[in-house]
Amino acid sequence: MHRNSTNIGVLASGEGTTLQAVLDACARERLPARVGVVISNNRTAGALRRAGAAGVPARHLSAATAGGAAPLDQALRDTLLEFDTQWVLLAGYMKQLGPLTLTAFAGRIMNTHPALLPEFGGQGMYGMNVHRAVLAAGCAVSGATVHWVAADYDTGTVIRQVRVPVESGDIAESLAARVQAAERELVVEVLAAAASGRLKPPPDHSERSATS
Repeated sequence: MHRNSTNIGVLASGEGTTLQAVLDACARERLPARVGVVISNNRTAGALRRAGAAGVPARHLSAATAGGAAPLDQALRDTLLEFDTQWVLLAGYMKQLGPLTLTAFAGRIMNTHPALLPEFGGQGMYGMNVHRAVLAAGCAVSGATVHWVAADYDTGTVIRQVRVPVESGDIAESLAARVQAAERELVVEVLAAAASGRLKPPPDHSERSATS
């Protein structure tokens, strides 16, 4: 593991393939940082298993376990602070963040989305829903976006994007596979820029979130 003080907190609800890419990049020192904690609202999330396999602290925190949305917000904030988190990555995290967490990490929370925002973003636009919508619209190009977290779904300032051509004969699954591969590389690049001080937070440090 790279001996660097930059700690990344990763929030994920699903299998955790993006998390795995980040863990691998840290281990290979492509990313001068470490994953300090992984948090999921889903007890059976693959992300928690991947964290455990990598020796990273893993926490299951949900409204049900915390006793409501407000206690969950406090638990998320306190857990991220406990592990001295500098940057927060939402990698397929399917819940909105609350005001305590947003305030504590203002300007340091980023989200990844499997399309070229502002197209194909917003509530309900996640996973295969996005790729089906891209194909239904007849787009020649799709891609992935890493953006700062803001008040509405997928509206935060774009940090960086990668374009992925839509190929003849693509179905949602084939397009998703290529977009996800590009997305994982993009996330590692952006986190490396953040850890090395090349990526600066939004100017007002006050962007707020609801993720998708």
